[in-house]
Amino acid sequence: MTMAELKPKERAVLALTLKQPDIVPTFELEFQLTEEYFGKSFHTPEEWKQAITRREQERLIIENAELYIQIAEYFNYCIIMDSYAYYPDDNLRIESAKWIKKLCNDSYMVMVHGDATYAIPEGKDMLEFIYRLTDASDEMKREAEIRVEQMLERGKRLRDAGIDGVALCSDYCFNTGPFLSPSMFSEFITPYLSSLIRGYREMGLYVIKHTDGNIMPIIEDIISCEPHGLHSLDPQAGVDIKRVKELYGDRVCLIGNVSCAALHTGTREEILASAKYCMEFGKPGGGYIFSTSNVVYKGVPRENYDLMMEYYRANCKY
Repeated sequence: MTMAELKPKERAVLALTLKQPDIVPTFELEFQLTEEYFGKSFHTPEEWKQAITRREQERLIIENAELYIQIAEYFNYCIIMDSYAYYPDDNLRIESAKWIKKLCNDSYMVMVHGDATYAIPEGKDMLEFIYRLTDASDEMKREAEIRVEQMLERGKRLRDAGIDGVALCSDYCFNTGPFLSPSMFSEFITPYLSSLIRGYREMGLYVIKHTDGNIMPIIEDIISCEPHGLHSLDPQAGVDIKRVKELYGDRVCLIGNVSCAALHTGTREEILASAKYCMEFGKPGGGYIFSTSNVVYKGVPRENYDLMMEYYRANCKY
């Protein structure tokens, strides 16, 4: 197969396995500007409550699938991330993924969320969480094991349904650094993240690990767990894609780093500078997927994302 014949999914596979496709692939973990670009939105769990009959449910599933494909085709995304936000349960989510793959003739890699590791808790739960780590550490470790076991059982269902991979979206860090100290992270997160990723990989699933914030104090632990891809390489927290590429570009596919802050409120020059920096230092040698440093969230001006993607299209070829 020549590079000219590559499907977007095949470009994703090459990048995630540290190879160089014909162009730098691109995708977003979530795209929220559907109204601004396409004049419609995804159906939400609230709408599912009104969909009583099987026919009504199937209509919602197909319309969501069609919108996912429309977004992917418009922006040339290589991965369709089927968000947990649009379905009330896994049965519908799996059915949605099947429809996506059917309607697009398996042209895109389809992923869903699949993390089980402890994330930064909500503010009201932070103290209790830390107390439990200290006072009931064995119990917390056993709970972490159970969470991983349960998620891997779910992973078998995902794989059997034809889903290609999972994005692990537990956030570990603030802009100033990790929520847990590196030593606590190594004790309460790393072993379970490693087991989770290893289990998924043994099933043949591709794995992208996402976390915002300053990951540098714990990045070696994350990389040691061997995800295929690392997202989001947050520049607002000082994560430098040039440095990460130098240190880990031969071990993990890098994804992201285009500043969401610049896209939201920055100047044209700031947006282009961020996109250029990411492409300049992420692109060489393959193993890079171009994207924002989080998601394309509601409030990002359309013209700013257009500017970012215009730069991408002009500079994505190898």
